[in-house]
Amino acid sequence: MSEHKPASNPSGPQPFLTTRWSLVLEAGKPSNETSRRALSELCETYWYPLYAFVRRRGYRREDAQDLTQAFFARLLEKQVVVAADPARGRFRSFLLGSLKNFLANEWDRELTQKRGGGRALLSLDFQLADERFVREPVTHATPEKEFERNWAVAVLERALARLQSEYETRGKQALFTRLKPALIAPDEDEPRRAMAADLGMTEGAVKVALHRMRHAFRDALRSEISETVHTERDVEDELRALIDALGAPEVGGSS
Repeated sequence: MSEHKPASNPSGPQPFLTTRWSLVLEAGKPSNETSRRALSELCETYWYPLYAFVRRRGYRREDAQDLTQAFFARLLEKQVVVAADPARGRFRSFLLGSLKNFLANEWDRELTQKRGGGRALLSLDFQLADERFVREPVTHATPEKEFERNWAVAVLERALARLQSEYETRGKQALFTRLKPALIAPDEDEPRRAMAADLGMTEGAVKVALHRMRHAFRDALRSEISETVHTERDVEDELRALIDALGAPEVGGSS
């Protein structure tokens, strides 16, 4: 994937050139292999929040699995994405709105077909998803609010995976593993001393390394969010939405 760069018109927010979501929006045709691949990758990354949403709407596990598979089959096989508005191009909003419409209008017809419709176009690990779902705390939040939280967690996980890959490439896996818990945790002296002892570094060196990792994490987070929005302004909005969804004062900790 090419580097994300906004157009150079300073008068207002411009669309990114090469994000997965912009490829999907601009092509919008199942026959376009680039668009189809981009949409499939995005769906595979963020499908769990939608599955959990269906479960919280009261559907049984088996029905929720069938509905999720059928929804993505429809999304990938038909030109549903053509109706998306690039000016309101948050991928999560498009997915949730499409799923709500699907549940309201077509779920009964889909469930009369063979389980999954024989169209398992995505590799979805429902066993792992169910294990995760039953571990989630009981909450009185709406399914929509829980969708937002699960979306935020998915973005954080993707950003962490991206950051880990960068550190592994540089031969710094051990440093990443040891400092990872402090990315969002409060900055306290005692853990830093323990980190320094474990890594054979001075506390000052640990402070610098953690400072750099937190900045790299925020960059990875912005890069991940950029894949699913249309403009630079949307990135800032999504960052604020992510923080609100997690109930966290700041993502990435203090510098």
